[in-house]
Amino acid sequence: MSDTIRMRAMMHDGDVCEVRSLITHIMETGRREDPDTGELVPAHFIQRFWAEHNGRTVMNSYWGPGVAANPLVNFRFSGAASGDTVTLNWVDSEGQEDSASTTIR
Repeated sequence: MSDTIRMRAMMHDGDVCEVRSLITHIMETGRREDPDTGELVPAHFIQRFWAEHNGRTVMNSYWGPGVAANPLVNFRFSGAASGDTVTLNWVDSEGQEDSASTTIR
């Protein structure tokens, strides 16, 4: 079970699956000052986010510091069926990573 990814995958028309997810991440830009020290808070953001359906990449994105904290990611892909598995993955600028899987309803 992932600590940072909440997701749901549901079938729509035909073989189309809709994935809805919420990623918990601070997404620091590197431009904000620490109010106590006045120094810049180091950048810390998700760099790559991708989804796999039964092991096949169905969505791939590269992010930068402009993405808001705790991003909400929704997308659709075709070729799915109820009972298949969808996995979401991310890697951030500090090398941390996480993934989560769910069964399509």
